[in-house]
Amino acid sequence: MNSLRFARAAVRAAPRALRAPVQRRGYAEAVSDKIKLSLSLPHQAIYKSADVIQVNIPAESGEMGVLANHVPSIEQLAPGFVEVIEESGSKQFFLSGGFAVVQPNSVLSINAVEGFPIEDFSPEAVRAQLAEAQKVANGNGSEQEIAEAKIEISVLETLQAKLK
Repeated sequence: MNSLRFARAAVRAAPRALRAPVQRRGYAEAVSDKIKLSLSLPHQAIYKSADVIQVNIPAESGEMGVLANHVPSIEQLAPGFVEVIEESGSKQFFLSGGFAVVQPNSVLSINAVEGFPIEDFSPEAVRAQLAEAQKVANGNGSEQEIAEAKIEISVLETLQAKLK
C-alpha cells in the first residue's frame, strides 16, 4: 500500500470527534474591514497596526494585495517593497525577502531577515553602490563575486526605480 492510500485510510478511520471542524464563511457576517498587521525582523518589530486597509506584498508568485478577510495563506516574499495603506496615507518598506502569513480574522504577519523604511535610503548612495556592483559584475572577479554582484545589481535597480 503506498503512503497516500495509507494516509487516506487513517483519515477515514479517525473518529469524527477528532477531526477539525471545517470553517465556513457566510455572507452576512459582521467583520472588520481592517487588517491587523505585524511586520517583524528577527531583532525587532518595525511596524505594527490594527487599522490597515490594504497591504501590497512582493510575493515570489507576483505582486499581491491583501485586504481584510483575505483567504488564509502563506506566501514567500521576493526582495522588494511592501506597501502599507492606511486611512491617513501609505508607508513603504524594503524587505530582503521573507514570508507573509495571512491568518483568519484579518491578521497578517510579515517576517523578514532585513527590512527598512523607504525614507532610510539615499538615492545618491544607491547610485554609487550600483555603479560599484556593475564594475564587479563586468570585471575579473571570482565566479562567486560576480554572482553576488549580479544579485546586488538586481536589488539596487529595484531600489533605484522606487526612489526616483
